[in-house]
Amino acid sequence: QVQLVESGGGLVQSGGSLRLSCAASTSIFSINVMGWYRQAPGKQRELVADITRGESKNYVDSVKCRFTISRDNAKNTVYLQMNSLKPEDTAVYYCAALALLGSERIPRYWGQGTQVTVSS
Repeated sequence: QVQLVESGGGLVQSGGSLRLSCAASTSIFSINVMGWYRQAPGKQRELVADITRGESKNYVDSVKCRFTISRDNAKNTVYLQMNSLKPEDTAVYYCAALALLGSERIPRYWGQGTQVTVSS
């Protein structure tokens, strides 16, 4: 069982920045993939960014060049640096520990979520 706790959400103006943190209750070194999802009201949860154990990173097109995911295995923490935020980035952001099934990411554990609100 892995417990994930997100922090760093809040209210920011369009064009601003936030850094989300996800602290794990156990070592993340052996977790194949760590990811950040988001869910806006009335929309499905989507995978925003993920990072593999080998530091390979993937981003959804809408956040490329604006968001950066990173992991600090020594601190058992995953980060999501979000720059040039837009109102459409408003959502609850969830941290997840993922398993790999072939190339498919399978969420195994979720955090409780942190709200990000971007005002125009």
